[in-house]
Formats: sequence, C-alpha cells, structure tokens
Amino acid sequence: MKKFTKLKSIPAYLPILNIDTDMIIPKQFLKTIKRTGLGKNLFFEMRYDDSGKKINDFVLNQDPFNKSQILIAGKNFGCGSSREHAPWALLDFGITCVISSSYADIFYNNCFKNGILPITISDAEIIEIAEYAKRKEEISINLLDQKILFGNKEIKFEIDQFKKKCLLEGLDDIALSLEKSDKIISFEDKLKTSKPWIFND
Repeated sequence: MKKFTKLKSIPAYLPILNIDTDMIIPKQFLKTIKRTGLGKNLFFEMRYDDSGKKINDFVLNQDPFNKSQILIAGKNFGCGSSREHAPWALLDFGITCVISSSYADIFYNNCFKNGILPITISDAEIIEIAEYAKRKEEISINLLDQKILFGNKEIKFEIDQFKKKCLLEGLDDIALSLEKSDKIISFEDKLKTSKPWIFND
C-alpha cells in the first residue's frame, strides 16, 4: 500500500446524497478479485449511457475532473453492501481522498485498508471547498497536520491516530501482520514443543 502524506489536486464535486456501493461499482463488475481494472467502471451507470458511450455531463467524464485525485461527495457516502471493490474502483481511477460529511462505517474503514483517506467535515465546509472544484482550482491535503488547504484558508479534520499512522506509513492489514512476524514465529516454535501433534501431516 502506498504511503499517504500530502496531496494536491483539483477536486471533483459530486453533490449526490446516499451514494451506495452499487452506484460506485455495480454488481456485474464484482467477479474479479484483482484490485486493478475497476476504475474504468467506476460510477458506471452515471458515467455511461445504455450504448456504453460516456455521458458528457457527468463530472468524472469532464476535463480536468477526469484526473481528479480528490472527490467531494454528498453525505452518507458508501452506504449499501460492504463490497471492498468500491474503494478498489476509486483507487484504480486515481482517487486517493474522499471528502464528505458522513460515510457508511464499513466503506469508511475499507478506505483506510486500501490507502484512501476519507475526510469528514461539516456540510457548510463541504460547500465552501466545493467552490474550488467549480472554479477548477487545486486544494491540498496534509495528513500529518490534518488540514485541508485552499486559497489562504484551512480546515482541520479529525482522524483516528492509528488509522493515520497506517496511511502515513503505508501499512495495510498484511503489512501490520508482518510487523509481528518475529512474535508469530516465536509462538509457533513454542507450540511445536508443547503441542507437536498439531503440526503432524
């Protein structure tokens, strides 16, 4: 997992409430267990018409928002089923930070496990930074200082400190387990002595 420290991008603004995981990545694209290749189908039913042509009015089909790394979204983002393909699709598209006033819990936690920073701020603050998206101006994210920087202003955001550490150091669940590999090996060695039958073929 890539480390997340700072990010600067023109944000894409998607002012829709209750965007669920089926809207983020529809069920027909869940057959894969690979984390790559899902970005082209992100928001599929909003980005493409019935013939498969891009809908020009959709924000992520427009330049420069088709290269945005920051998505500003409506409240309760990521509700619905718990599919981990949702953050995979966002990440594969290039989005590494989502800003909303609220999230579904499972989606929120899945973001951290996949290197995406979900920032929670107030509805009023969402409206304020959305103006920068409308003007196609960059905003900056500083995870270490927990700040969104735009113009000559800043917004502080809260984040669980363990989740912050994992993003800063690029630690997913596997990497966290590997950090304890010495303890795991030591435990297995003791178990082989005390209960050797467990390891019989």
